[in-house]
Amino acid sequence: MGVTRGKVVVVTGASAGLGRAIAQGFAKRGDRVALLARNPEALQAAVTECKILAGDRGGEAIAIPTDVSDADAVERAAAEVERQLGPIDVWVNDAMVSVFSPVKEMEAADYKRVTEVTYLGYVYGTLAALRRMLPRDGGRGQGTIVQIGSALSYRSIPLQSAYCACKHAINGFTDSLRCELYHDRSNVQVTTVQMPAMNTVQFDWVKNRMPYMTQPVPPIYEPEVAARVVVAAGHARRPRREYWVGAPTVEAIVGQRFVPGLLDRYLGKTGYDSQQLMDEPKPANAPSNLYDYIPGVHSARGKFDGRSKQSSVQVTASLNRGWVAVGMGVVLAGVAMMRRRSA
Repeated sequence: MGVTRGKVVVVTGASAGLGRAIAQGFAKRGDRVALLARNPEALQAAVTECKILAGDRGGEAIAIPTDVSDADAVERAAAEVERQLGPIDVWVNDAMVSVFSPVKEMEAADYKRVTEVTYLGYVYGTLAALRRMLPRDGGRGQGTIVQIGSALSYRSIPLQSAYCACKHAINGFTDSLRCELYHDRSNVQVTTVQMPAMNTVQFDWVKNRMPYMTQPVPPIYEPEVAARVVVAAGHARRPRREYWVGAPTVEAIVGQRFVPGLLDRYLGKTGYDSQQLMDEPKPANAPSNLYDYIPGVHSARGKFDGRSKQSSVQVTASLNRGWVAVGMGVVLAGVAMMRRRSA
């Protein structure tokens, strides 16, 4: 029996962190994955991992060094993906950079660079995907675009104003696109996966103006937990409008809807210390990947393994809503039957 060829998937920001975990997740499904990022050495290491994980499932993996802030480079990368792997089925926008700094100490150039990568990189990736997906199936369109969001796209926190602003902008851009796809009766799907704090390597190399090294706001999840949701969204025939990953993401989004002022005050009191390792002063020569990548092979996970959750009840329930509903129905039916018998 021949091996069924999987989907053709593009993942930006795939050299490390969540993007690398996402690429690995698709590879395990036997998909043909194109990994885009700036660092060719790390990309090649990630490709090797993907090929091992694909095993005999028929998956493939290729590396295409790309700076997503360059629209022409993204377009060339998309063309190269289709030349090597075939028509793109799933495009995952994940590439990001950030700056940890109070607004009063930020520089205009830093805001510009974060916006070019973390917002416009998503725009350029989406445009490249749409150019290929919209004409398919007789003009009805075919394919899925996955935007990697964050709880911070709803509830901003101190010290990450540039990153939070970009994540809010991605929500606005994606909502507009979604409306237009409905108007055009297109079958192209677009979904956003809102993420929790994760154990990734970005905290070792993010540009940082604080006195101490940075950390994700606890509770922290391993990136593979979030990658499961992205892979499920990419393979869904009709992905949901949004996926919320982890209970803290749900709490942040819902809390912002009901008590935003209270959260402003709470985060003003706690948001500085919770994002720093108070026993790890920042070295004078601390690396920063804002304008250029950090050499090395890197990995999906960062240095917080001992404090990170490897599973999420919320994610499991979210990805198995049908079975959860059936289970609840059985329980309720049993309760009703017991009440009737005792009446």
